[in-house]
Amino acid sequence: MKEYDIICIGTALVDSIIKGFDPNPVSASGFRAESGSLNVGGEAVNAGMAAAKLGARTAILCSLGKDAAGEMIVSALNAGGVDTGLILRSDENPTPVTTMFVNEDGTRKSITNGSHRYNFHPEKHAESFMNARAIILGSLFRAPFDDPEIILSVLTLAKKAGEIVFADTKLPNFRPLTLEDLKYALPFIDYITPNEDEAKYYTGKTKPEEMADVFLGYGVRNVIIKLGAKGCFFKNQERTISLPACDIVAVDATGAGDNLVAGFACEILRGATAEQALIFGNACGAICTTGVGAGTALKNREQVIGLLGNIS
Repeated sequence: MKEYDIICIGTALVDSIIKGFDPNPVSASGFRAESGSLNVGGEAVNAGMAAAKLGARTAILCSLGKDAAGEMIVSALNAGGVDTGLILRSDENPTPVTTMFVNEDGTRKSITNGSHRYNFHPEKHAESFMNARAIILGSLFRAPFDDPEIILSVLTLAKKAGEIVFADTKLPNFRPLTLEDLKYALPFIDYITPNEDEAKYYTGKTKPEEMADVFLGYGVRNVIIKLGAKGCFFKNQERTISLPACDIVAVDATGAGDNLVAGFACEILRGATAEQALIFGNACGAICTTGVGAGTALKNREQVIGLLGNIS
């Protein structure tokens, strides 16, 4: 029996979330906003905390600075039931901090900085992630997964260990890559989960089915395209599934996609069909948007089942 159900590998950071920013200055250098808050974030952190809340034995492999932001992340992960024993700490590289501006409808824009490009080499710590039923990469095209050799090495090792591979994606920030750059690694991915903008960027297509076909053509086995307020789209070689978004009032979309991926992965590991897992993951993403920050609204599996019972 594997020690973990899911190990999340990738980015960990602190989000400084500014909600209701007023661009009209109140003084020569002063502005106002409705609220400001600090929240732990990063794709690996968001997915890891969601998976743990849903009952999965979850760990995270990431790199943090030996600083206050790093301590904040470790504390939050421990409180959320995520095993932090695999985390790498560094004196040289600070923990990334992202500034996020959240609009009234829950959409947002983010500002990254040089600390986000600092890489670590998860393939050099294979013993840390080969003892799980599945891994979630958070995310392809962002450090540490903006290096084709690192990606291929990690996926080769994961498949050698018999793990299911879930790979989320991001738009590039410091090192642009294309699907062609990853053509040798993509066939090792069981589920890839871009949002609509990312899928458009990497495939050059505008329709979800056409986007999915491009990923499938590179050997990815299953594709989930997250469509925000329009729901989500699934396709593999056998079937296609379209789901509308849950009817909820969105406050902040930060981390919604990560929660969807975690919910989907947890249900797949429970033996659910792709459609059952997609319905569950879609609800996880919806719940996430009802609170500020990626890890505040989702509480447990029963909460998700309750929402699905209300909307069925």
